[in-house]
Amino acid sequence: MTKNAKITVGAVAVVVIIVAAFVLLRGGGSPQASGGAPTTSEVPKVPMDVLVRPDSHKISTAGDGKATMVEFLDFECEACAGAFPAVEQLRKEYAGKLTYVVRYFPIDSHPNAHNAARAAEAAAQQGKFEQMYIKLFENQDSWGHSTESRASVFEGYAAELGLDVAKFKAAVTDPATAARIAKDQADGATAGVEGTPSFYLNGAKITPRSVQDLRTAIDTALAGR
Repeated sequence: MTKNAKITVGAVAVVVIIVAAFVLLRGGGSPQASGGAPTTSEVPKVPMDVLVRPDSHKISTAGDGKATMVEFLDFECEACAGAFPAVEQLRKEYAGKLTYVVRYFPIDSHPNAHNAARAAEAAAQQGKFEQMYIKLFENQDSWGHSTESRASVFEGYAAELGLDVAKFKAAVTDPATAARIAKDQADGATAGVEGTPSFYLNGAKITPRSVQDLRTAIDTALAGR
């Protein structure tokens, strides 16, 4: 099986997981726990210095460091976009208690995945990573899965976010930006990422079947179990 085929199979499996999570969130009420999710203590752990580098993008930060969630994502991945509302909901629920880290893992079969990652990194260089992260996912339907480059669309997003567009365009084409993204991909490969989104909590890879599975894992980590 080729690498891209493995990634596609992994992504299909994750779509099923994330669709369930997204439905639970949109349906309102209190979702019930699936009951079968493993705790983070039951799976092998990846060293945290592989999952979180000094230059990794933390879009939520907790002072006590009890719970750190890392997501390897592809901005053009439909499953990642499906997970996005759940992630945003959990970031609100656990504000100040959960550190959330975003790592790049663009997949070659997605035509504008690398362009989107470069746009996010270029925005990060002007202090607007989180804003571009949100912009890309909220508008994925309008730019994703086109064989044509959407670089001009991302430049429009940069202008909307108040970035210096000339500096943004220079950063997008800077080889150092591509190298920064490649470092994330290499760490993802080391961590065993085969599809996106891939979630790690305190070093342990988790495969949630619902939003409640994510909550339970976070609550367990916060309780020190």
